[in-house]
Amino acid sequence: MEDDPEEYGDVYSLTVMKSDTRPLLCHHEGGRSSEDAIELFSMVEQMRLTSSLTPVFTSDDWDPFAIGLLNVYGNFEVPPYKGIGRKPLPILVPPKDLKYVQVEKKRVQGTFVESVKNIVFGNKENILEMLEVNEDGHIGTSYVERFNLTIRTSLARFIRKGMNFSKKMRMHTKAFDLFQAWYNFVKPHDSLKIKINCGNRRREYRTPAMAEKFTDHIWTLGELLGFRVPVK
Repeated sequence: MEDDPEEYGDVYSLTVMKSDTRPLLCHHEGGRSSEDAIELFSMVEQMRLTSSLTPVFTSDDWDPFAIGLLNVYGNFEVPPYKGIGRKPLPILVPPKDLKYVQVEKKRVQGTFVESVKNIVFGNKENILEMLEVNEDGHIGTSYVERFNLTIRTSLARFIRKGMNFSKKMRMHTKAFDLFQAWYNFVKPHDSLKIKINCGNRRREYRTPAMAEKFTDHIWTLGELLGFRVPVK
């Protein structure tokens, strides 16, 4: 923005991805605070249909995510008064349908040794059932880490110690908006391909938008840039 300080400092992009069909749902630019996590999950909640189930959230072991989820989805309740001292003040408690798993990667002398699943909110059995994994099943964040690599290789602004860093927050956000549209509609994902039997073709590559049934084909960059957004 025009009133950005001359030296804005570090800016982080927080992202949310739907794990099964891989669309980038939303992103938020800011710092690494609980307020930024609240902004991120508020965007997710605005996109969700009120009739749909609350999704299962997974992330690495970053505490502000838990605080953000609690502030967006939690309810204020007053603990029972025990008759001694002051009456307790209302506190935020997670609803029963909120499910959140943190995946902590343990390392020894810089070498990865194991991945530990920490159930922050929700029932373990229900979470495993919704994620369609068994007791020993893998719950990981590798697809998000691969997505972060895609960001760095696709947007020069995210290359560390480069001259292409963003100078204005507004342009930084707009560049990420364009990347989000390209990622969802133009870039085919190998993990989304399906087997078909159509002449010499044995498989069909799909984009996240195709997997979500927003479109029936892979868009070209020209089609994306020429698309006219309907006026509401």
